[in-house]
Amino acid sequence: MDENNKKLVAATSAVLRYIQQEEEIYTQPCPAAAHTPSGKLRLWGLSGRQAQMQMRNLMQMKAFHGAKFL
Repeated sequence: MDENNKKLVAATSAVLRYIQQEEEIYTQPCPAAAHTPSGKLRLWGLSGRQAQMQMRNLMQMKAFHGAKFL
């Protein structure tokens, strides 16, 4: 049982350390965002580009080829 506890503690500490490293990465400021001219996040533009990319992806997957408009 002692060997299993050691393995469990090692696995748990490894997972916790990984989570801490991920949090450190995501809390650091992004260097690319610092060079943007406006500094503001433009949600409408971002949303529009995302919608266009999604529509293009659906067309590429031929999602519309089965529809028949009469």
